Amino acid sequence: MADSTPEPLPPDPLSEGPEGPFQIFVTGTDTGVGKTQASCALLSLLVDAGLRPQGFKPYESGCSSLAAPVDALAMRAAARSELPVEVLCPHRFRAPLAPGVAARRLGLEPDWSTTLAAWERLRQGPVVVEGAGGLFVPIDSRRDIIDLISALRLPVLLVARAGLGTLNHTALSLRALADRGLAVRAVLLSRSTPTREPSERDNRLLLEERHGIRVLGPVSFLRDARRRHAAFRAALRPLVPHHARGR
Repeated sequence: MADSTPEPLPPDPLSEGPEGPFQIFVTGTDTGVGKTQASCALLSLLVDAGLRPQGFKPYESGCSSLAAPVDALAMRAAARSELPVEVLCPHRFRAPLAPGVAARRLGLEPDWSTTLAAWERLRQGPVVVEGAGGLFVPIDSRRDIIDLISALRLPVLLVARAGLGTLNHTALSLRALADRGLAVRAVLLSRSTPTREPSERDNRLLLEERHGIRVLGPVSFLRDARRRHAAFRAALRPLVPHHARGR
């Protein structure tokens, strides 16, 4: 860490609602379930609502260019942010592995204080934080994604596959979050293949009944990026705070 730590961003006067600024942590039951698409959709909805959100992707691996982490830059574009990538994504790795594993292969230990310092700069305003993979993906030698959620104390949007297997994976993730006392704002079901599975008909209702949780979606599989972005926006619109929707 440099000695001259940047000042925190000033609070956004339009972001405050009865419960403070809109902040959420987007995690998933697995990798490739649509976390970044969900994060970008939320950020764009907040921008449309007149807010000035930030997208925070503290750990990203599989970066072909360390200067241009694809997911973090997509979130920055959705938020219309001009903050440097070093703030929005402080830990970046080339290997397409869990961040903690990628760091270990390099003989590195990601600095936890760097993560927290970046968060301190963003935490006063509306922000969407995106994890890496699922809850128990390692981010350093001691911590997993769920430890990061616990440290930030943010409510969770859990993104899950729409089809077969999601009842088990979602239940395990919800139980792990409950064991840590972490609030879940909603589960978002997303179809990751063009084939619609028979289980989709029942999954949303069963998750709601068994876990008493709000379930959104499922978001259809659409090859066109703009249409898929619009589908994520439509599914996530209910999460945009009421105080912001009318702006």
